Amino acid sequence: MSEDDERRAGTAADGGGDGDYCLIDTARPPRADGPPYAECVLCRKPTEYPKSYKGITLCPVCEWQEAQRTACSG
Repeated sequence: MSEDDERRAGTAADGGGDGDYCLIDTARPPRADGPPYAECVLCRKPTEYPKSYKGITLCPVCEWQEAQRTACSG
């Protein structure tokens, strides 16, 4: 490993430098206390969110799959 490679590996492992470029802070809808639940926009199964929420709602499975698709690959 060259000095440059070691320097890059050290900054990513330390949590600084280029290692934290992929952190995404997204707003999530409030969780529902009980029925009625909103439908998932992809599979139409019930979500954890209230039906009154306006916006895109995903069930836990579709939310997980969407996170995998959009995750950083670096």
